[in-house]
Amino acid sequence: MNDDKTDLTNLLDQIERGEADLYLQVVRRYELMLRGYLAGQLYNIAEADDLAQEVFVTAWQDLASFRRGGDFGAWLRGIARNRLLTHFRSQKRRANAVERFQAEVVRIAEQELEAAAHHDEVGRVERLLHCISLLPKKLRRVVHAGLEGARPTALAEELQTTVPAIYQLHYRANQMLRDCMNKETYP
Repeated sequence: MNDDKTDLTNLLDQIERGEADLYLQVVRRYELMLRGYLAGQLYNIAEADDLAQEVFVTAWQDLASFRRGGDFGAWLRGIARNRLLTHFRSQKRRANAVERFQAEVVRIAEQELEAAAHHDEVGRVERLLHCISLLPKKLRRVVHAGLEGARPTALAEELQTTVPAIYQLHYRANQMLRDCMNKETYP
């Protein structure tokens, strides 16, 4: 075990003296351990591989700060832990940004739907008023009386007819209005 630390110390010293290609030996020695550690935290191999590369790059850049004779694997895991925290924070920020974006889309869509519904409702009311204006005079009076809340008996007296006749007129007016409202074209 002590020989491994000595070998690693010698290898790291050679790398620091400029033999950069030897760093690949360090990566090969520790990559399985590091990728396993990261995969256990992330549950996503692609993300674990990406973070492992970042850890090895950071370790390369900070190689002078590693205390010779120390546990290099533990040092790498410490760098990995910091990278994981950064990764999780950025994922949370991204998720929050996505949630805010979705909420904004929903808000805008609701406003547009409400405006469209209001416009559609105004259009339907205008169309209904137009259809009422097309009714014969007697049927128009029945519709207006119904909208005003007039009693059928009072309306029957006014129109000099019977209450059942008022119901018939009301039914016929509703049919004509329904037909008019369902027409494709509107003048």
